[in-house]
Amino acid sequence: MRNEFCNINVTLPDGRFYGINVWTFRFLTTAVQQDIAEGKPLAGLYLKPPDLFVKELTRECITAAIADLLRTGPLEQALNPSTGPHFPEEGF
Repeated sequence: MRNEFCNINVTLPDGRFYGINVWTFRFLTTAVQQDIAEGKPLAGLYLKPPDLFVKELTRECITAAIADLLRTGPLEQALNPSTGPHFPEEGF
């Protein structure tokens, strides 16, 4: 599972909730190729990246990455500071 992507939810004990887009390193190339093949505007010129890149799309790899990010500080600072945490009662 080294050329995949997924969306995960992370809920911390204090109630903060994150929806995180995760891509493998190899999926970046695949995503560019798909844009070119699909003739999307400016095909292959740029891509909006995910929140997190990982070596492989496994629970173990993603869990280790999230745990390490949490050790270094708030998850919202490590991922995408413009999105921040979402609290379930606020909606989406």
